[in-house]
Amino acid sequence: MLRFAGHNFEPLPSGGLYWHARQTLLVADLHFEKMASFARRGQMLPPYDTGMTLMRLEADLRRTGARKLISLGDTFHRADSSALLGAAERLRLDTIVEAVECTWLSGNHDPAPHAIGGLCCDELELDGLTLSHEPKKGRAGLVAGHLHPAARIAMEGRTARSACFVHDNRVLILPAYGSSTGALNILSPVFMGLLNWASVEVTMLGRDRTYPVSPKRLVRG
Repeated sequence: MLRFAGHNFEPLPSGGLYWHARQTLLVADLHFEKMASFARRGQMLPPYDTGMTLMRLEADLRRTGARKLISLGDTFHRADSSALLGAAERLRLDTIVEAVECTWLSGNHDPAPHAIGGLCCDELELDGLTLSHEPKKGRAGLVAGHLHPAARIAMEGRTARSACFVHDNRVLILPAYGSSTGALNILSPVFMGLLNWASVEVTMLGRDRTYPVSPKRLVRG
């Protein structure tokens, strides 16, 4: 269980965050059609990322029984990426929109509303929390994405690296949910200037579960 700003959440190994009290699944940075966007610029990469991310999302919705889905921005890799969806992927996404109440927050990659159903907005206020795309220092109760956090830990002479959730009980940053997204070590300067490290808590993603880790074990790289 992950406790943040007086609320309890379940961090999922997929990178999703389930809010039991609201029956809501929170995800960030899906970056649908990222590979298709690269292909349009001549970089011929396998265009399977959207299907893999949708599979992950469908599984989390089934597993949690969530009745609402909130995407914290960068749902699509580009503002026009919804038009690049193949027929099968569009049908799967439409099925999700019809099954659960969906809210899509604006991100830096997709600032315009999507034509995929559900509510599009810049930010959302719920139960004293602010849901937004980009984290901001000093804004209490902020849940965001954007930075694609990852942690590297050292233990017994070995190291391990994985995407992670990180928070200081004022700002909570979700890992990127998309299957073709990178990750940034939380010891990088951008996180150092954002979080109060005396209060930081880190939860790393594992294959089948998540793991709280001590910040004392964090290493760069």
